[in-house]
Amino acid sequence: MLDGRRMQVLRAVVGSGSVTAAAARLGYTPSAVSQQVAALEKEAGTQLLERVGRGVRPTPAGLLLSEHAAAIGRQVAEAETALADLREGRTGRLWVRYFATVGAPLVAPALARLRRDRPGVQVELRLSGSADPLPEVVRGEADLALVVRPHGPVDGVRLEHLLDDPYRAVLPKGHPLATRRVVDLAELAGEPWVRSEWPGPCLDAVLDACATAGFSPDFAVDGEDYATAQGLVAAGLGIGMIPLTGLRSPHPGVVVRKVRRPEPVRAVHAAVRETAPDTPALRGLLDALRDAAVQ
Repeated sequence: MLDGRRMQVLRAVVGSGSVTAAAARLGYTPSAVSQQVAALEKEAGTQLLERVGRGVRPTPAGLLLSEHAAAIGRQVAEAETALADLREGRTGRLWVRYFATVGAPLVAPALARLRRDRPGVQVELRLSGSADPLPEVVRGEADLALVVRPHGPVDGVRLEHLLDDPYRAVLPKGHPLATRRVVDLAELAGEPWVRSEWPGPCLDAVLDACATAGFSPDFAVDGEDYATAQGLVAAGLGIGMIPLTGLRSPHPGVVVRKVRRPEPVRAVHAAVRETAPDTPALRGLLDALRDAAVQ
């Protein structure tokens, strides 16, 4: 196999026309340069230089290897530049998972800032839906996921709190409690409920709050999403409990009221792999998400 460093020595000899001049350029002794060229000739299985007067000139094989050495040198320089850009966060690629209701308030402004500050960083977004993205983070298939914090720690994942997302009672217009500004959670104990959450951390936040208030909600009908759930509430099929980020477009047939004693809250976190490299691109995205969360 040809040695790349020896090829660069050959290139210096061919470019300068003599072993002595190449040695001066490289900071080697002439004998060291001659030894490197001789070793390369042994690897190549053919003569690479021939003497001409006091200098040398390349054989066809020497000229061929010198040209390849020049191309390799350019590629190494390009690789060093690309690596420096990646190391400094000027380029890179991030794979991000998120759920729908944080798209507008968190993801959109964070990506806009990242694009402004680091235009060379590409972000691949994917909506998590009902799938848990944490295993993807653990496996390194996602660099960051926005999640509602699960009960207990998750091995291999670091969770960084971004915001608390309180739930609101969603009542049909004309409901006896619709005239109230704040509703005690226990007052909803005897109501039929429209479920807007699937089993998991979001529903757990509601169930835990209801348990603290002394009851378990009676889910009469399931809503596929928050918009559907609001429509079911507006039709009088039950009351709903929807997080504030899911109420950016309230249905005209419902009223939204604060809840207390206790107020259900889901905690939104950024999840990253514990062993993930602390790259400027990932750090920049986390900073942008933190700033978006406090807006």
